[in-house]
Amino acid sequence: MALNRRTVVVVCSLWWITVLLSGCVSYGTQTDVYCLKSIKRELQDPNNYLTYSWDFTNETEGSICNFAGIDCWHQQENRVLNIKLVDMGLKGQFPLGIVNCTSLTTLDLSDNSLNGSIPSNISKFVPYASTLSLSHNDFSGEIPPDFSNCAFLNELMLDHNQLSGQIPPQLSQLSRLKRFSVADNNLSGPVPIFANASFSKDVYANNPGLCGGPLAACSSHARKIQIGVILGALAGSLAFVVVAVVGIAYYLSRVAASKKQQGDPEGNKWAKSLKGAKGIKVAMFENAVSKMSLRDLMKATDSFSDSNIIGSGSTGTMYKAVLPNGTLLMIKRLHVSQRSEKEFLSEMKTLGSVNHRNLVPLLGFCMAKKERFLVYKYMANRNLFDQLHPSEPESKGMEWPLRLRIAVGAARALAWLHHGCNPRIIHRNISSKCILLDEDFEPKLSDFGLARLMRLIDTHLSTFVNGEFGDLGYVAPEYPRTLIATPKGDVYSFGIVLLELITGQKPTHVANTPDNFKGILAEWISQLSSNNLLHSAIDRSLLGQGFDDELMQFLRIAHNCISERPKERPTMVEVHQLLQAIGERYHFTAAEEIVLPLNTSDADFPDELIVATETKG
Repeated sequence: MALNRRTVVVVCSLWWITVLLSGCVSYGTQTDVYCLKSIKRELQDPNNYLTYSWDFTNETEGSICNFAGIDCWHQQENRVLNIKLVDMGLKGQFPLGIVNCTSLTTLDLSDNSLNGSIPSNISKFVPYASTLSLSHNDFSGEIPPDFSNCAFLNELMLDHNQLSGQIPPQLSQLSRLKRFSVADNNLSGPVPIFANASFSKDVYANNPGLCGGPLAACSSHARKIQIGVILGALAGSLAFVVVAVVGIAYYLSRVAASKKQQGDPEGNKWAKSLKGAKGIKVAMFENAVSKMSLRDLMKATDSFSDSNIIGSGSTGTMYKAVLPNGTLLMIKRLHVSQRSEKEFLSEMKTLGSVNHRNLVPLLGFCMAKKERFLVYKYMANRNLFDQLHPSEPESKGMEWPLRLRIAVGAARALAWLHHGCNPRIIHRNISSKCILLDEDFEPKLSDFGLARLMRLIDTHLSTFVNGEFGDLGYVAPEYPRTLIATPKGDVYSFGIVLLELITGQKPTHVANTPDNFKGILAEWISQLSSNNLLHSAIDRSLLGQGFDDELMQFLRIAHNCISERPKERPTMVEVHQLLQAIGERYHFTAAEEIVLPLNTSDADFPDELIVATETKG
């Protein structure tokens, strides 16, 4: 199951990359307004539910979020999250205007009087739906095999209709499916064989022609038909995989050949191109480090040798630098950005003024040709990921009070960025790798504000194709569908970090558990929670030492942060306050407290902090 989810996320991400690069699709909030106008026009509304509630005369951004049956991603943005038009007496056929609600995750049209057939290309209309309910209507015709391309479906309810024909065996490819029903239709033939779920005979009830699975065995003729269809589907899937593997292998070979041509044995040929720019000065924000030039940075990093790389992420590569006097620094070489020199200088001025005890101090920056470098204070204990997941299995784990102190400090920093900093900042790349630890293991959040140094196409592509698949373990479930960064996306990512701290597990790989779960951390926690076994996720090395109540409180906070629905996640201020309350007996004191405005909700976040899609015509 874990492999299927990873595959789905990667394929989804690659599909979005293709769309972005082609520049052929443009999403805007007016698209969603047009979507709802089309639905209202297509459906008959004898009870006037839509007539009175769906008033389009108010063109204020977010006005559609107050319509009956409509949920938005953000209450001040016309981007539809859910459409739930349940038991409204609506009539007509499947509303094709839904295709324009491009960020839709739930479609529930149950308990109405809709008729006609379900669109054969249904995945075009709801490509990212996790919940789809058309039950208790009068839909007829066959169930479209194209449902198998709605890869995010957790729930598919088609019961109590007039559907006929076979249940497409392709539905067995829906690896995330948890709820399913086709009861009370006119279906016949073998039922699908689901690899990752088992359904009782109730989901097939009152379809006299169905057989197999939990029902009566099929005749030999029916089994042959089923096997033939399954083999055909597998052959098609295998052909797709072969083509994809060949394509990827060709691409990787081209990349490898390109690197071989462009690089030298040390992989830093790009640095040699700066030979004529070594005299460029490094702009310093603090006097703690003497004046430097690019030449000094080159010497301190051995011309940015690979041997001095101490980290690499979605925003750039970090190098260890040793000055002649023994001072240690960290130099980040940013990925190439489309930002102009003027925009870069403006961002540097902002980031240079951002100071907090739990943020990595930005000491200076340097621009040389197309290269951009940031100079940071050195962090002796590297990053939290390395401390939690050491390469040596025999390494001693971190004690609970230290884990809690790190969580409180990191939460304090992120809460300050969200609510106390001016301008307020969405981090967007939260992970345990960007929480650095100084010589006293005081947490320092890094990479804050760097998402704004790059246009979305830069940062989005680097997030998904920079070779660090682990980054996907922190990405909020709504982000691959919307490409919109929000404060609640940061909260989700921070929740994964909290889960790392309390479970000791990696975000994309759960190992050595009693249930032998093989998959990503968020899915494991969700599975345990649904079975009332959440407590079993706690790192065993922490139990029985007098902290058990604190551990459970901490785990609940982390679990709330990774809620599937952004609205249900707490704000970072709330997260910090809850963690601080757990740590009261340890006297975690802060030299500076979060300075917050009167309103600490996420609703009033400035629009310019929401990193949205930029497309080119």
